[in-house]
Amino acid sequence: MSSPDPQVRAARNPTDPAPESTSEEKRPRSPGNRGPVVAVTGAATGIGELLTAHLAASDAIKQVIAIDERRGEVSEATWHILDVRDPAIAEKLRGADVVVHLALDLDLETDPAARTAYNVRGTQTVLTAAAAVGVHRVVLCTSAMVYGALADNDVPLSEDAELRATAEATGVGDLLEIERLGRRAPRAHPGLNVTVVRPTVLVGGTDTALTRYFESPRLLVVAGSRPTWQFCHVEDLVTALEYAALEKIDGEFAVGCDGWLEQEEVEELSGVRRMELPSAVALGAAARLHRIGLTPSPAGDLAYTMHPWVVSVSRLHDAGWRPKWTNEEVLGALLEEVEGRHTLAGRRLGRKDATAAGAAGATVALLGAAAVVRRARKARRRI
Repeated sequence: MSSPDPQVRAARNPTDPAPESTSEEKRPRSPGNRGPVVAVTGAATGIGELLTAHLAASDAIKQVIAIDERRGEVSEATWHILDVRDPAIAEKLRGADVVVHLALDLDLETDPAARTAYNVRGTQTVLTAAAAVGVHRVVLCTSAMVYGALADNDVPLSEDAELRATAEATGVGDLLEIERLGRRAPRAHPGLNVTVVRPTVLVGGTDTALTRYFESPRLLVVAGSRPTWQFCHVEDLVTALEYAALEKIDGEFAVGCDGWLEQEEVEELSGVRRMELPSAVALGAAARLHRIGLTPSPAGDLAYTMHPWVVSVSRLHDAGWRPKWTNEEVLGALLEEVEGRHTLAGRRLGRKDATAAGAAGATVALLGAAAVVRRARKARRRI
């Protein structure tokens, strides 16, 4: 996912055969428990693992079915080991009331074509399989990034605002397609309910272009832009997903901290100074560095650090949910998590590179990298 990755997974080859399906029985619950049976895909890692453990410990849940390409650590769940693109998943979902689909690859380093093939095909297969075996609700987790980061966005956006994002940022095209599949599924499969959860900037064991922003020696600010920041801790996302699984809320809704932080507040709280560049310089350098493979982040990622995309979380509030974390607390947790890491233009630096970048200044390093690219191209043309 949130990130949103909300789930950072290893790169996959979509042509690889799916692992053999296996299962293990969970410990029986009290016979008086009449809660739903909930299946979780992507259950062995990241948000999926946290949600699986949380639901397995809840007296409101009758049974948790965990699905992933390897077995996870939650022994109380019933495990099925297979790729979510395998049509055999239908039999593994039989008996489930709700499916929470968290098997997404939003890794910055994954080949974009392989990532899209996995994300889109996986979602298609899960939706079709769920409908075929009588599951009545599928919960999809995308990101508030689907609203788009634009200079004229309302602050905050309403949850029913138009989705104006484009496919130019990492994984956002996949998330938009997943949302389209989610809207279409109830029409194709009457009786199937699809709920969509959209976390804001997801923090807590995640690795995204937005968390890497805070690994830089300076916080890049594009001149004339109006950055705003709204975070979502993974613990709050887990409880929001639980609300969706228990059918306390449906439809499409956002999840994140109440309110937002202006860029100046972020800089004051973090103690990291800004690096301000003209838009043409920042976007041009980012595009060139990504095009030749020096950085994993396309220039489209910069929009989410330039323009506002904070969103109301009123639907969850109306359902009785409240975040446990504030934006200030999540930012503090993020800064602790990334301490010691060094990133420039979305690329992780080694210790030697980081020392040079810190000594020379982030601006010099960024523009220097672009200059190296230009010199290399000129040298190739002379050969």
